[in-house]
Amino acid sequence: MTILFVILAVTIALFVWGRFPPDVVALMSMLALYLVGILNMEESLSGFSNPTVIMIAALFIIGEGLARTGWTALAGKKFVEWAGKSKSKLLILVTLGSGVLSGFVSNTGTVAALLPVTVSAAWKAGTLPSKLLMPVAFGSNTGGLLTLTGTPPNIIVSNVLTENGIPSFSFFEFALVGLPLLLIVILYFKFIGYRLLPNHETEDKPVNIDSEVHKWIKNYSIGDNMYRLRIRSMSELIGTEIGSWDFEKNYNVSVMRLRRRHPSVLKGTPAYVEFPEPDTQMRYHDIITVKGTAKDVDRIILAFKLGLIPKEFKSSEVKRELINQEVGMVEMIVTPTSFFVGKTLPMGKYLNKWSIQLLGASRDGKPIGDKNVTIKAGDAFVIRGSWENIEALNNVYENLVVSGSPEAMAKDVDVLTPRSYIALGTLILMILLLVLKVMPSAIAALICAGIVMITGCVPISKAYKGISWTSVVMIAAMIPMGIALQKTGAAEMISNGLVSYLGDIHPVVLLGGIFLVTTAFSQTINNSATAVLMAPIALMAALSLGVSPKPFMITVAISASTAFLTPVGTTTNAMVMGAGGYKFIDYVKVGGPLLLLLFIATMLLVPVIWPF
Repeated sequence: MTILFVILAVTIALFVWGRFPPDVVALMSMLALYLVGILNMEESLSGFSNPTVIMIAALFIIGEGLARTGWTALAGKKFVEWAGKSKSKLLILVTLGSGVLSGFVSNTGTVAALLPVTVSAAWKAGTLPSKLLMPVAFGSNTGGLLTLTGTPPNIIVSNVLTENGIPSFSFFEFALVGLPLLLIVILYFKFIGYRLLPNHETEDKPVNIDSEVHKWIKNYSIGDNMYRLRIRSMSELIGTEIGSWDFEKNYNVSVMRLRRRHPSVLKGTPAYVEFPEPDTQMRYHDIITVKGTAKDVDRIILAFKLGLIPKEFKSSEVKRELINQEVGMVEMIVTPTSFFVGKTLPMGKYLNKWSIQLLGASRDGKPIGDKNVTIKAGDAFVIRGSWENIEALNNVYENLVVSGSPEAMAKDVDVLTPRSYIALGTLILMILLLVLKVMPSAIAALICAGIVMITGCVPISKAYKGISWTSVVMIAAMIPMGIALQKTGAAEMISNGLVSYLGDIHPVVLLGGIFLVTTAFSQTINNSATAVLMAPIALMAALSLGVSPKPFMITVAISASTAFLTPVGTTTNAMVMGAGGYKFIDYVKVGGPLLLLLFIATMLLVPVIWPF
C-alpha cells in the first residue's frame, strides 16, 4: 500500500510538472504498478480493453463526422450569432448546452459532439478555445445530475438503495439539486471562472472560410462574368449532351455547374452536377452556371433560347454556388517548373487531368480579366474541385503550391449536404441506443462510428486522425490506478477511517466527510468506480446513525461528478485537454474554487431537499 501511494504521488507530481506528455506519464504509472507487483499483466492492460475507452475512441469519430459534414461549423456560427459580440454570452451558451445535453446523453458523448463546435465558435468570436472548453467539460459533468441516467453514479446509488429495500430516486429527482448546481457552474464561469481560465494559444485554429472565399471573390473577380441560364421548353439543348455543342470553342463560354430543377432520388438524378462533363445530358428547366463575357453569353442565350436569371451574384451567393462539404475552393500558385507554364487555358474550364476547375487568375497581385489566360510562373489561381482532389494536389508540389489546409477549410463549410443529415441521424441513433439501453454503450458507439465511415461522412483514411489518441491512451493507462487502489484496500481504509471519526459528531459533518472523500477519489478514479466504492459505505454509515440514507447517497452521486482538479479524473476533462492546450495546474486553478462552491451548495441544499 505504501508503494502504491508513492507511485500515485509521483504520477500526480509528473502531471503537475508538465515536462512529459500526459499519456506518457500515465503509461509510466501503469508500468510501475506492474513492475512492483501490485497488478498482474491482465490488470495492468485492462484499460485498453475497457468499454469506456473503446466508446471514447468511437465518439471522436462520430464527432469528426459532424465536423466534416457542416454541423459543427453551422452550430459554431449560430452560437456566435446568438452571442453577438459578447464572449460571456457565448460562454453561457456552451456551458448551458453541454449541461442540458449531458442530462440525456453520456458526458463523453456530449463533449465529443460539442468540442469541435466550441473550438470553431471560439475562434470566430475572437477568443481562444482554452476560454471555453473547460466550461464545456465541467458543465457536462454537472449536467449529468439532471436525470437518473445522466451519469453512471446516479444509477449506482439508486440501485444500492433498491437492493437494500429502500425506495430509490425517480428519473428527474436528481434535477432538484442538479439544476441549482448547474446554475452555479454557469454563474461561476461568467463572473469568476472566465478570469481564471488560461489564454493558451493552440495550433488548431480553424480556417475562416467565409473571409477567405470573400477575399478570393474580390481579389480574383470570381463573381464577374458568371451567369445562370435556364433551359426553356423550346431550347434545342434539351436531351443533348454538353460535349456535342463545344461551347468553349464555338461560343467562348465555359459551363461550370448544372442544377437539376427536377431531380429524382429513385432514378439516381442528383440535384447538382458539380462538374459537368461532355456526356452530361441537359434537361428541361435545368439551370446552368456559365462563365464568359456578357457579349458571348448573349450569343448563347439567343442561339439556344435560354432564359437569363438576372439576379446578380453576391459574395455569399458565389460561395453557396461553388462550395459545399464535398466541393471546395483554394488558392494555388504555379511554380517555375510547372507543367502549366506556357499553357493557354480558359477560365471556368474543368481540367480532367488534374480534377480541378479554374475560377480566377491573378498576376502580380492584380486579377486577370481575360477569358483565356496564358500561364506564367508565379501566377496565382483560385481553383475548384472535390476536397479530396484538392488535397491530393499537395503531392504534385513540383507543379504548383496549394495555399492553406484544404482539410481544415472543408470542416469550416457550413453548407449542409445529404451526408450532413446522415451524420446527424447517426448521432440521434446513438442517443436512442444509449437511452433505451438496447445494447452496451461501447457497441452502440462503434456501430454508429461504422455508419459514419461507411457512408462517407468521414473518409475511412481520415477516421483515425480524428481520434485524440493522447486522451484515449491516457485514460486507458490510468484505469489500472483505480484497480490498484481497490485491490490493495487503500481506498476502503481511508473511507472507513473518515466515517468512524466523523459519524458521531453530526450527520452534516459526516455528509461533508463523504463528499470530500468521494471527490478526492474521483480526481484519479473513474467516477463509476468511485460510486461503487463509496455508496455501500455511505449507506452503512446512515443506517448506523439511524438517519435517512438518501441525502448520503445523493451526495455520493454529486461528489463523484466533481472531478474538477485533474485532467484524468473524468474522461471529459481529458478530452478537452489537448484541444484547449491545458496543463495539469490549470484544472487546479479553475476547478478548485468551483469545487468549493459546489461543496457548500451541496451541504446547504441536500439536507433541505432530502431531510435526515
